[in-house]
Amino acid sequence: MKEYGSNIQKLVGHLQTIEDREKRTRYAHILVELMRQIHPNMRDNQDYYNKLWDDLYIMSGFTLDVDSPYPPPPPDVLGRKPQQVPYNTHDLRHKHYGHNMKLLIDKAAALEEPDERRAFVSYLARLMKTFYMTWNKDSVEDETILQSLIEMSNGRLSEDVQAIRTNGFVEATPRERTGDQQPRRHTPVQAFTGQGSQRSNNPGYSQNRDNQNRNNQNRNFRGNNQNRRRR
Repeated sequence: MKEYGSNIQKLVGHLQTIEDREKRTRYAHILVELMRQIHPNMRDNQDYYNKLWDDLYIMSGFTLDVDSPYPPPPPDVLGRKPQQVPYNTHDLRHKHYGHNMKLLIDKAAALEEPDERRAFVSYLARLMKTFYMTWNKDSVEDETILQSLIEMSNGRLSEDVQAIRTNGFVEATPRERTGDQQPRRHTPVQAFTGQGSQRSNNPGYSQNRDNQNRNNQNRNFRGNNQNRRRR
């Protein structure tokens, strides 16, 4: 095995020449520890030590006789092909939207409140348009997205799509309609200076700022009067 080098292979060959089984087992543990140090970036878990012992048996040609904490691997492990992982397509008609979009459409179709369902469908249409623009750089018409919504929902959202065609999209998202809005975000300058947190957490922030502005105006007025008197 090239990842361990020729010196480790020579030590494995010398290990097989030791007649004392107890001594050979002790040296095998030392050799496994040396193999671990060659790859310090690997984690020290149970599976990794199992792999090290398997590599030791493989380098010995499956003839090493020691008391190891793991059973030796079968000799046919080298020629065994890995199992093929099936590609699950989820039977999607519009793959560029993804499987999660199909789950969201099922959730929207299960809503009973018409206004809430229409807001959800409007949100999904805007989200699908974003996904469409990711795969296709050209612009896309709203009618294409709405038709895809009908096809992906198997006609369950036809009434909501027709309402959107007639009255337009609902601007508010489902989160905003339910009142579960996220906290207000600050600009990078406000986050760095802390001004946004002062305005939101300190009720007297605006009043203190007005008082400071009045004090600055009074200083400027007194300074102008002193300059006139000197003249």
